[in-house]
Amino acid sequence: MSENRPDRQASVKRDTNETRIEIDINLDGSGQSRFDTGVPFLEHMIDQIARHGMIDISIKAEGDLDIDAHHTAEDIGITLGMAMKKALGDKKGITRYGHAYVPLDEALSRVVIDFSGRPGLEHHVDYQRETVGHFDTELFHEFFQGFVNHALVTLHIDNLRGRNSHHIAETVFKAFGRAVRMAITDDPRMQGTIPSTKGSL
Repeated sequence: MSENRPDRQASVKRDTNETRIEIDINLDGSGQSRFDTGVPFLEHMIDQIARHGMIDISIKAEGDLDIDAHHTAEDIGITLGMAMKKALGDKKGITRYGHAYVPLDEALSRVVIDFSGRPGLEHHVDYQRETVGHFDTELFHEFFQGFVNHALVTLHIDNLRGRNSHHIAETVFKAFGRAVRMAITDDPRMQGTIPSTKGSL
């Protein structure tokens, strides 16, 4: 748990004509997750963020799934980004940067994140299939773009190798969770200061 922000939790609700999203997170949790979204494969991936990031995440979503999962995936990413930003507050004392390489059999992915206050996404993942189960793999980009835009982070995601699309996605999300975990961990040498020469993030 952070000494600077002992209660790094947030609850965010976001309602649009397309979706209704409710997210609760605890950045200093134990990796627990609860989902009710109607998009099971995305739930499976976000569970990797929770478990590897040691973040408790609860998501309830109602979306226009009769059309497709696009709005739901994107808006979950947006709302998760909003919740992350809210829970981090002024970011005093955090490490700020995080990175991780994660393998799964033949697949290997790298994720690097900076809680910079500036949104930027470099997403270089070529899935071998257009869908995994019933989930459209191109929607992973929309999820991360929504997160980046509202968490205000710089995020680089690179799949270095892989053939199985499920394995590729899982390495991306596990690496993302571990990179986030590193970045939001307190750096005791920062002594509660903001990790930027600008004095704000």
